Amino acid sequence: MSGAKSLSVEQRLLRAWYSDSWWLVFLRPVSWLFSGLARARRRRLQNRFQGRAFKAPVAVIGNISLGGSGKTPTIIALVKSLAARGIKAGVVSRGYGGRARRFPLEVKFDTDVTLCGDEPKLLALELSSLGCPIVVAPDRLMAVEYLLALTDVDIVLSDDGLQHYSMHRDLEIVLIDGARGLGNGRTLPAGPLREPVERLLEVDLVLINGQADIPGVRADGRIGLQPRLFRHLASNKTVAADNWRESRVVHGVAAIGNPERFAASLQSLGLEVLLHGRDDHKVLSPGDLEYADQLPVIITAKDAVKLGGPIPDNLWVLDVEMVLEPTFADEFIAKAGLVALDTGADRSAVNDTQD
Repeated sequence: MSGAKSLSVEQRLLRAWYSDSWWLVFLRPVSWLFSGLARARRRRLQNRFQGRAFKAPVAVIGNISLGGSGKTPTIIALVKSLAARGIKAGVVSRGYGGRARRFPLEVKFDTDVTLCGDEPKLLALELSSLGCPIVVAPDRLMAVEYLLALTDVDIVLSDDGLQHYSMHRDLEIVLIDGARGLGNGRTLPAGPLREPVERLLEVDLVLINGQADIPGVRADGRIGLQPRLFRHLASNKTVAADNWRESRVVHGVAAIGNPERFAASLQSLGLEVLLHGRDDHKVLSPGDLEYADQLPVIITAKDAVKLGGPIPDNLWVLDVEMVLEPTFADEFIAKAGLVALDTGADRSAVNDTQD
C-alpha cells in the first residue's frame, strides 16, 4: 500500500515523460531537432576520438534516459563480481556535486563528500576493501589517464558517461530501469531520452534493472535490488529488513533519480510509505527529515553519506543489496577480452545503496 507522495518539479517532469502526458505533443518538433543534433554530435566526436585507446580497456556503464536506473550500485556489483574472478577494476566518475579545488581527484573512504560528490563517496565506502581505485574529474578522459598513471588495473569502469564521446571506450553497457522502461520513447524535451532508441542497437550489452520485459529491447542480463537491513543512524543499530518492528507507516525521503523505486523497496516489506521525492543529489535539510507525526523516517544510503549536523532519533537508512547475474559478468569479461581466474569465490555481487 502506498501513501501520499510529495515530489519535486524535476520528479513531476520525469513522471510526465514516463507516462506520456498529453501536453508533451507540443514539444515533439523540438524533440526531432534534438535527435538529429544528438546523432550528428555522436558521429563527429566518435570519428575524432574513438580509436585513441588506453593501456587498459575502458567500459562505460550508462544509459540513454534521464532518471535513476541504478548505475552506481551496478558498478559496485560488477567490481565485486570481477574481483571474485581475479580481475582488478578501477572506476572513474564525473563527481557530480564535488567541489574540490583541483581535479582529477582520487577518492578514498575518508574523502570529504563535498569534494567528490555523493556517488563517488559511496563507491569508495563500498570498494575500498578491494583496493579499487576511484578517480573523479569533470573531464572523464583526464580521470582515466590519471587513474592509469596512478595504478595498474585490468579494466576501467566509467560510472555514466555514455554520451561523453571524447573518451575512448572499448565496451558500452546500457542500463535500463525495467519498471519504467524508456518512457514514451522520445528524446528531450518531449521525452526522457538523451539519444534516440536506435542507439541501443550499437551498444555491446543491455542490462535490465528488474524482471520486466521492455518491448523491442533485448536483455543481455538482469540485476535486482533486494532490501537487506535497516540501519538506525543515531545508534548504528541494525535490524534485518524482514524484522522491522517500528511503525508500519513511514516517511520515505529520497534525493535520487527514481524515488519511487526506493518506495517500492519499502512497500515490498509491507510498509505504507509517505514518499517525499527530492531532486537527485540534493543534500537533505532538517526540513526534509522532520515531520510533526514523529513517524520513522527512512532514507537511502546515498542520502545518508551527505548528512551533517544532529541526527534525529527516528531516522533510519535502508541498506539493499544488488544482485548481478553471474552469466552477465562472464559475458562482460569475454567481450572485454579479459581472462578470469578460478578463485573459488562466491560470484554474486552485492552492495548497500540505491541511486
